[in-house]
Amino acid sequence: MGQARRDTVIRTERCVIRAPRQGDYTGWARLRAESRSFLEPWEPKWPDDALSIDDWRMRLRAWREGWDADRSYVFLIFEKGTAALVGGLSLTHVRRGPAMSASLGYWLGARHEGHGFMREAVEAVCQWAGTIIGLMRIEAATVPENNRSQTVLRACRFEREGYALAYLEIAGVRRDHVLFARRLSGAEDGGPG
Repeated sequence: MGQARRDTVIRTERCVIRAPRQGDYTGWARLRAESRSFLEPWEPKWPDDALSIDDWRMRLRAWREGWDADRSYVFLIFEKGTAALVGGLSLTHVRRGPAMSASLGYWLGARHEGHGFMREAVEAVCQWAGTIIGLMRIEAATVPENNRSQTVLRACRFEREGYALAYLEIAGVRRDHVLFARRLSGAEDGGPG
């Protein structure tokens, strides 16, 4: 177990989850633009060029480097039947050695909210992280009022572990966060996932 190939594709009943490709820019920029007011309250402040092709190329390069170095795994989520982009998901801050853990982040296009895509994708990527790259723990954090995100985490067997003051900058302001984590298969007995 360990680093996974960038051509990894995770399939679920309704989703295809894979690493971003150069050709995904138009769909990504369109979905992020139409969902901007929906996403901005929950994300770090967007830079002025957040949806530019130059920003996309920089992101894509960083995502590929992270994947190749086993530091982070960034995915896009597509609806299986239509191939429409619905959102994205990432495992970042991958820690090996005794920790064997990563941080989970995700976003969903506004028009896809409430259809269960994120719950399905989070569950699939957690299973992948345990079986393919050998992680034992996934951590996540949400601002206290993000009830929909907390519902996704609880549905995917994340447990609330605490509360962190001024944890992350969200929409330009340091915000408190509710901390969650999920132990992956094998973590209870110390064995591999």
